[in-house]
Amino acid sequence: MKTLIFIETILLLVMTSCGSDNASTDGFITVDVTKSSYYPKKELLLQDFMDVEYIPLETTDDILCAGSVWAVSENLILVTNFNQDGNIFLFDRKCGKALRKINHQGQSGEEYTSALGFVLDEENKELYVSDTYARKIVVYDLEGNFKRRLSWEDDYMFGEIFNFDKEYLICLNIDNPTVRSTESFVLISKQNGHVIEKIQIPFKDKKSIIIRTPANDDSGMYYAYAPSTSHPLVPYFNNYVLAEYSADTIYQYTPNGAMEPIIARTPSVQTMNPEVFLFPTLFTDRYYFLEAVEKTMKFRSTDILYDKQEQKLYKYKIYNSDYTNEQEAFLKSRPLNGKIPTWQYLEAWELVKDYKTGKLKGRLKEVASKLNEDDNPVIMLMKPKK
Repeated sequence: MKTLIFIETILLLVMTSCGSDNASTDGFITVDVTKSSYYPKKELLLQDFMDVEYIPLETTDDILCAGSVWAVSENLILVTNFNQDGNIFLFDRKCGKALRKINHQGQSGEEYTSALGFVLDEENKELYVSDTYARKIVVYDLEGNFKRRLSWEDDYMFGEIFNFDKEYLICLNIDNPTVRSTESFVLISKQNGHVIEKIQIPFKDKKSIIIRTPANDDSGMYYAYAPSTSHPLVPYFNNYVLAEYSADTIYQYTPNGAMEPIIARTPSVQTMNPEVFLFPTLFTDRYYFLEAVEKTMKFRSTDILYDKQEQKLYKYKIYNSDYTNEQEAFLKSRPLNGKIPTWQYLEAWELVKDYKTGKLKGRLKEVASKLNEDDNPVIMLMKPKK
């Protein structure tokens, strides 16, 4: 097992001390999270920098789903409901045809009690289901037949997982009091779940975005609160962006294991009370979309855009040009992969209403014209323009 430790660079210290809000010519930028609400506003059309694809999910008697997308591969889309009922739905990636429903929720070694992460590996014809709190990943073939179980020592509890390459998964080690390890990101073997590489980002004191309050009884239990749209691990083309809660630098991690600092935040998270955390949302060739989140019960947040061409920071709004009115696009869904980094689900009944009132145009209007109000959602996939 390899352990990688990355030292905060002198460049970071120099740039932070200068108080610059802009990037250097090599693309390394500094973001002052205390000034984020004062950045100038910028409005963009989604279709100017992203290719947008609408996939109406086929509705059948057996496959009715809410449209929570977890994984997209060359030929498949994996969707679940939002209520953790154990159902996994596979649809054709090109046309949205319903292919099958899989449900192996249960207590046996070949089942999952909950599912908080998925990977579609079409190359190996495998489906990975992360049973986070049971500390295991269950592997099935694409028909839903059990193949093997991945497990590891109690030091880890993996939430979001991604397909790193043919042999490894890259995993987010979630913030939980029962987790003893300090590294937030690791590579594990697809064959047995063994930790192959610990990606250690240095920090002084461990920080958490989760707010925990004790239950009103003597059970020793507590309630945990966290923002729903913050993702410390985000695909960036062939790389991954890593945002350690307790560190002041955001890195990109490359397929060959190199770590490159790309964003510094100031002031240090170690000095703030309440803390303001900085997360990646979506990265393209030109834009870095970020989110600054304050650790309070309301989790107030500011959406930040860095324009690499202009070398400036903004607050932003993104509009979908397939609507005749100013309809904002949502970029902060759960990340998917380097080719299709983000998605949005569109309710059929809303699209039918908008079609009838003349609010749609282009491809979305065409899709909506064929919908019924009780159909499965339309999945909107977004990928950076080349």
